[in-house]
Amino acid sequence: MKKYFILAMVGLTALASCKKEANNKLTDGKWRGEFSISDQKFPFVFNVANAASDSVTVYLINGAEQVPLKGVRYSGDTVTIPIEAYDAELIGVIVDGKFDGRFKKLFVEGGDEGIPFIAEKTDAPRFEKAATPTSVSLDGKWDIQFISQKGDTAHNVGIFSQNDDVLTGSILTNAGDLRFLEGTPTADGFQFSAFAGLSPYLIKGTFEGNDSFTGEFYTARGVTKLLGKRNAEAKLADPYSLAYMKKGFDRLDFTFPDIEGNKVSLSDPKFKDKVVIVSILGSWCPNCLDEMEYLSPWYKENKDRGVEIIGLAFERKDDPEYVKTVLSRLVKRYDTTYDILFAGKLGDDATAKALPQVSKIMGYPTTIFIDKKGKVRKIHTGFNGPATGLFYEEFKQDFNKIVDDLLAE
Repeated sequence: MKKYFILAMVGLTALASCKKEANNKLTDGKWRGEFSISDQKFPFVFNVANAASDSVTVYLINGAEQVPLKGVRYSGDTVTIPIEAYDAELIGVIVDGKFDGRFKKLFVEGGDEGIPFIAEKTDAPRFEKAATPTSVSLDGKWDIQFISQKGDTAHNVGIFSQNDDVLTGSILTNAGDLRFLEGTPTADGFQFSAFAGLSPYLIKGTFEGNDSFTGEFYTARGVTKLLGKRNAEAKLADPYSLAYMKKGFDRLDFTFPDIEGNKVSLSDPKFKDKVVIVSILGSWCPNCLDEMEYLSPWYKENKDRGVEIIGLAFERKDDPEYVKTVLSRLVKRYDTTYDILFAGKLGDDATAKALPQVSKIMGYPTTIFIDKKGKVRKIHTGFNGPATGLFYEEFKQDFNKIVDDLLAE
């Protein structure tokens, strides 16, 4: 009898151990989490697929966007979800089905304390639905003023869609857009959040009548005040007017190393008598990644027409191994076949040193169009990506028309 009792206890212990081990790992399905920054909670959502295999994938969800994260690692009690695109990670432990961890940026000198979060598997929505949501609709286009903590203002455009208690949309700035936002109406306004791997976003707004609102845009860096006014004709400043060639210059002249360290110059025979598109970018820049996702297949389809693309990357560090690692990831992710060059370490005067012929670059990405004679014809600031709907379609039409016109000359 004693023998059977011991065997039974061993079996129960093994079962409990297996159950505990299972609870310490990600499981397939929808997870909801919250980042804690100051006194605010930033909700985010992700799906886990193939959790029981070596090819487990985590998908960050923001409206229609799904950002795949691969290479999930387990070490003891620790779970690590790499975010290679932004040189960051989600790291923590799963106890009793709750993922308790931090979002850390790996490029931070001296180590990053990170942003704490807790997530759990659930079918709960991103935001709890208001018992009595406002009757005012956010649907449509809005003029939105950003007012920084220093009092600086910037004019932006909001484009939103409302389907019952689900809000989606984006905010366009002159440097690019905030990509995919997802939220819900509140009792007197609205709230959005997003997390695509770079930084958590939280937006809260309160309606003042049917056609205006006040609000706050929260990030890890602080709070920006918002003033919104409904405007079906809302638009940004002309993106071709923000950067231009300095007086007395009509050409660029640069030589920078590619990923393997080989020097590439705009004056190389490869680019002679061709239309050249120069994209100023960074592997850390979400809008640059959106542009690269568009340019990479576009180049393959159009290079035989006499077009070349050069990407000039400005990175957080100038260490050769770091640069090679982050840019190689970028090229692999988008299967990019045009030249990507390292133009310098990110900084206030980085682009001025690299391209002294150009007035101040106002944002990343910036796209420069050069004709077959080597003259700069247009400079476009920012990029309206897939999250902006018709704005994205308009950009593609405009982009192709410029290239077609330059090729026809």
